[in-house]
Amino acid sequence: MSLKKYSELDIDYLVERLRFVTQPFSIPMSVQIAQQYPGNPFPVLVSCLLSLQAQDKVTLPIAQKLSVLAPTPEKLLQISLPELEAMICSINYYKTKARSLHVVSHTLIERFGGQVPGNLKDLLFIKGIGLKTANLVLAEGFGIPAICVDTHVHRICNVWGMVQTEDPEQTEAELRKILPQKYWIEWNRLLVMVGQNLCKKKFECAQYCVLADLCLQSLKKEASSLKC
Repeated sequence: MSLKKYSELDIDYLVERLRFVTQPFSIPMSVQIAQQYPGNPFPVLVSCLLSLQAQDKVTLPIAQKLSVLAPTPEKLLQISLPELEAMICSINYYKTKARSLHVVSHTLIERFGGQVPGNLKDLLFIKGIGLKTANLVLAEGFGIPAICVDTHVHRICNVWGMVQTEDPEQTEAELRKILPQKYWIEWNRLLVMVGQNLCKKKFECAQYCVLADLCLQSLKKEASSLKC
Protein backbone atom coordinates (compact mmCIF):
# COMPACT_ATOMS: atom_id res chain seq x y z
CA MET A 1 0.00 0.00 0.00
CA SER A 2 1.22 3.50 -0.83
CA LEU A 3 0.80 6.40 1.60
CA LYS A 4 1.06 8.83 -1.32
CA LYS A 5 -0.59 8.68 -4.72
CA TYR A 6 1.85 8.78 -7.62
CA SER A 7 0.73 9.39 -11.18
CA GLU A 8 2.97 8.53 -14.11
CA LEU A 9 3.79 12.23 -14.43
CA ASP A 10 4.80 12.29 -10.76
CA ILE A 11 7.14 9.34 -11.35
CA ASP A 12 8.59 10.95 -14.49
CA TYR A 13 9.36 14.11 -12.52
CA LEU A 14 10.78 12.16 -9.58
CA VAL A 15 13.09 10.10 -11.79
CA GLU A 16 14.37 13.23 -13.56
CA ARG A 17 14.99 14.84 -10.20
CA LEU A 18 16.85 11.79 -8.88
CA ARG A 19 18.97 11.66 -12.01
CA PHE A 20 20.00 15.26 -11.43
CA VAL A 21 20.66 14.87 -7.71
CA THR A 22 22.75 11.70 -8.15
CA GLN A 23 24.96 13.04 -10.97
CA PRO A 24 27.99 13.63 -8.69
CA PHE A 25 27.86 10.12 -7.19
CA SER A 26 29.61 6.95 -8.30
CA ILE A 27 27.32 4.50 -10.05
CA PRO A 28 26.60 1.25 -8.17
CA MET A 29 29.09 -1.59 -8.41
CA SER A 30 26.83 -3.92 -10.37
CA VAL A 31 26.39 -1.26 -13.05
CA GLN A 32 30.14 -0.71 -13.29
CA ILE A 33 30.77 -4.44 -13.65
CA ALA A 34 28.03 -4.78 -16.28
CA GLN A 35 29.56 -1.93 -18.28
CA GLN A 36 33.03 -3.46 -18.07
CA TYR A 37 31.84 -6.91 -19.16
CA PRO A 38 28.96 -6.34 -21.59
CA GLY A 39 27.21 -9.47 -22.74
CA ASN A 40 28.55 -11.57 -19.86
CA PRO A 41 26.19 -11.77 -16.87
CA PHE A 42 28.51 -14.05 -14.85
CA PRO A 43 30.71 -11.20 -13.49
CA VAL A 44 27.53 -9.37 -12.49
CA LEU A 45 26.33 -12.46 -10.63
CA VAL A 46 29.70 -12.84 -8.89
CA SER A 47 29.72 -9.18 -7.85
CA CYS A 48 26.20 -9.53 -6.44
CA LEU A 49 27.15 -12.56 -4.36
CA LEU A 50 30.25 -10.81 -3.05
CA SER A 51 28.38 -7.60 -2.19
CA LEU A 52 25.90 -9.08 0.28
CA GLN A 53 26.31 -7.15 3.56
CA ALA A 54 29.47 -5.52 2.23
CA GLN A 55 30.32 -2.02 1.02
CA ASP A 56 30.85 -1.34 -2.68
CA LYS A 57 34.17 0.39 -2.06
CA VAL A 58 35.54 -2.82 -0.55
CA THR A 59 33.86 -5.24 -2.93
CA LEU A 60 34.40 -3.50 -6.28
CA PRO A 61 38.19 -3.96 -6.67
CA ILE A 62 37.90 -7.60 -5.63
CA ALA A 63 35.01 -8.21 -8.01
CA GLN A 64 36.96 -6.57 -10.83
CA LYS A 65 40.04 -8.68 -10.17
CA LEU A 66 38.01 -11.87 -9.93
CA SER A 67 36.16 -11.04 -13.14
CA VAL A 68 39.47 -10.83 -15.00
CA LEU A 69 40.77 -14.10 -13.57
CA ALA A 70 37.47 -15.97 -13.72
CA PRO A 71 34.99 -14.57 -16.26
CA THR A 72 33.21 -17.94 -16.48
CA PRO A 73 32.08 -20.61 -13.98
CA GLU A 74 34.68 -23.00 -15.38
CA LYS A 75 37.49 -20.51 -14.76
CA LEU A 76 36.24 -19.77 -11.26
CA LEU A 77 36.30 -23.45 -10.31
CA GLN A 78 39.94 -23.58 -11.37
CA ILE A 79 40.61 -21.40 -8.33
CA SER A 80 40.77 -23.63 -5.27
CA LEU A 81 38.59 -22.80 -2.29
CA PRO A 82 41.56 -21.75 -0.09
CA GLU A 83 42.88 -19.54 -2.92
CA LEU A 84 39.46 -18.00 -3.43
CA GLU A 85 39.07 -17.33 0.28
CA ALA A 86 42.45 -15.59 0.30
CA MET A 87 41.45 -13.44 -2.67
CA ILE A 88 38.23 -12.19 -1.06
CA CYS A 89 39.24 -12.25 2.62
CA SER A 90 38.72 -8.50 3.09
CA ILE A 91 34.97 -8.92 2.45
CA ASN A 92 32.49 -9.83 5.19
CA TYR A 93 31.68 -13.54 5.43
CA TYR A 94 34.36 -14.36 2.88
CA LYS A 95 34.46 -18.09 3.69
CA THR A 96 30.72 -18.45 3.18
CA LYS A 97 30.85 -16.39 0.00
CA ALA A 98 33.75 -18.40 -1.42
CA ARG A 99 31.82 -21.62 -0.89
CA SER A 100 28.71 -20.06 -2.40
CA LEU A 101 30.64 -19.00 -5.51
CA HIS A 102 31.85 -22.58 -5.97
CA VAL A 103 28.38 -24.05 -5.43
CA VAL A 104 26.78 -21.59 -7.85
CA SER A 105 29.47 -22.24 -10.47
CA HIS A 106 29.01 -26.01 -10.16
CA THR A 107 25.25 -25.63 -10.61
CA LEU A 108 25.64 -23.38 -13.64
CA ILE A 109 27.87 -25.97 -15.30
CA GLU A 110 25.84 -29.03 -14.35
CA ARG A 111 22.33 -27.65 -14.94
CA PHE A 112 22.72 -24.76 -17.38
CA GLY A 113 25.70 -25.60 -19.58
CA GLY A 114 27.92 -23.04 -17.89
CA GLN A 115 25.56 -20.18 -18.74
CA VAL A 116 23.77 -17.84 -16.35
CA PRO A 117 20.04 -18.35 -16.97
CA GLY A 118 18.11 -15.30 -18.06
CA ASN A 119 14.88 -15.97 -16.21
CA LEU A 120 13.78 -15.63 -12.61
CA LYS A 121 12.64 -19.22 -12.08
CA ASP A 122 15.97 -20.79 -13.05
CA LEU A 123 18.01 -18.21 -11.15
CA LEU A 124 16.05 -18.84 -7.97
CA PHE A 125 16.56 -22.59 -8.43
CA ILE A 126 20.28 -22.11 -7.81
CA LYS A 127 21.25 -22.44 -4.16
CA GLY A 128 22.73 -19.18 -2.91
CA ILE A 129 20.75 -16.92 -5.24
CA GLY A 130 17.85 -15.02 -3.70
CA LEU A 131 15.26 -12.70 -5.18
CA LYS A 132 17.36 -9.54 -4.84
CA THR A 133 20.37 -11.08 -6.57
CA ALA A 134 18.22 -12.70 -9.26
CA ASN A 135 16.49 -9.42 -10.12
CA LEU A 136 19.79 -7.53 -10.20
CA VAL A 137 21.34 -10.11 -12.53
CA LEU A 138 18.32 -9.92 -14.84
CA ALA A 139 18.41 -6.12 -14.84
CA GLU A 140 22.13 -5.42 -15.11
CA GLY A 141 23.38 -8.67 -16.63
CA PHE A 142 20.68 -9.12 -19.26
CA GLY A 143 18.92 -5.75 -19.50
CA ILE A 144 15.62 -7.43 -18.66
CA PRO A 145 13.16 -5.16 -16.79
CA ALA A 146 13.26 -6.18 -13.13
CA ILE A 147 12.95 -4.26 -9.87
CA CYS A 148 15.81 -5.11 -7.53
CA VAL A 149 14.79 -4.22 -3.99
CA ASP A 150 17.77 -4.11 -1.67
CA THR A 151 17.97 -2.48 1.76
CA HIS A 152 18.31 0.99 0.23
CA VAL A 153 15.28 0.65 -2.03
CA HIS A 154 13.11 -0.93 0.66
CA ARG A 155 14.02 1.65 3.31
CA ILE A 156 13.84 4.76 1.15
CA CYS A 157 10.55 3.85 -0.53
CA ASN A 158 9.04 3.45 2.94
CA VAL A 159 10.63 6.68 4.20
CA TRP A 160 9.15 8.52 1.22
CA GLY A 161 5.73 6.96 1.75
CA MET A 162 5.70 5.33 -1.67
CA VAL A 163 5.01 2.02 0.03
CA GLN A 164 4.11 0.81 3.51
CA THR A 165 5.68 -2.63 3.63
CA GLU A 166 7.41 -5.00 6.02
CA ASP A 167 9.94 -6.66 3.72
CA PRO A 168 11.64 -6.25 0.31
CA GLU A 169 9.36 -8.80 -1.36
CA GLN A 170 6.30 -6.74 -0.45
CA THR A 171 8.08 -3.59 -1.59
CA GLU A 172 8.82 -5.11 -4.99
CA ALA A 173 5.19 -6.13 -5.42
CA GLU A 174 4.00 -2.60 -4.60
CA LEU A 175 6.59 -0.92 -6.82
CA ARG A 176 5.44 -3.05 -9.74
CA LYS A 177 2.06 -1.32 -9.38
CA ILE A 178 3.56 2.18 -9.09
CA LEU A 179 6.55 2.32 -11.42
CA PRO A 180 6.27 2.25 -15.21
CA GLN A 181 8.31 -0.67 -16.52
CA LYS A 182 10.71 1.71 -18.29
CA TYR A 183 12.06 2.69 -14.85
CA TRP A 184 12.32 -0.76 -13.27
CA ILE A 185 16.04 -1.21 -13.92
CA GLU A 186 17.01 2.38 -13.19
CA TRP A 187 15.09 2.60 -9.92
CA ASN A 188 17.60 0.45 -8.05
CA ARG A 189 20.54 2.40 -9.46
CA LEU A 190 19.08 5.74 -8.40
CA LEU A 191 18.00 4.71 -4.91
CA VAL A 192 21.26 2.90 -4.19
CA MET A 193 23.11 6.15 -4.94
CA VAL A 194 20.67 8.09 -2.75
CA GLY A 195 21.03 5.54 0.04
CA GLN A 196 24.81 5.46 -0.11
CA ASN A 197 25.28 9.22 -0.25
CA LEU A 198 22.23 11.07 1.09
CA CYS A 199 19.69 8.99 2.98
CA LYS A 200 22.18 6.81 4.84
CA LYS A 201 20.06 6.05 7.89
CA LYS A 202 16.37 6.19 8.57
CA PHE A 203 15.36 9.81 9.16
CA GLU A 204 18.95 10.91 9.92
CA CYS A 205 19.81 14.41 8.60
CA ALA A 206 16.37 14.67 7.00
CA GLN A 207 16.19 18.43 7.56
CA TYR A 208 19.39 19.00 5.55
CA CYS A 209 18.63 16.58 2.70
CA VAL A 210 17.96 17.98 -0.79
CA LEU A 211 15.18 15.39 -1.00
CA ALA A 212 13.69 16.26 2.40
CA ASP A 213 10.37 17.25 0.86
CA LEU A 214 9.87 13.59 -0.10
CA CYS A 215 10.53 12.31 3.42
CA LEU A 216 7.50 11.74 5.63
CA GLN A 217 9.48 12.24 8.83
CA SER A 218 10.94 15.52 7.59
CA LEU A 219 7.47 16.75 6.67
CA LYS A 220 6.18 15.78 10.13
CA LYS A 221 9.03 17.71 11.78
CA GLU A 222 8.30 20.75 9.63
CA ALA A 223 4.60 20.60 10.50
CA SER A 224 5.41 20.32 14.22
CA SER A 225 7.70 23.34 14.08
CA LEU A 226 4.87 25.44 12.64
CA LYS A 227 2.53 24.69 15.54
CA CYS A 228 2.09 27.43 18.15
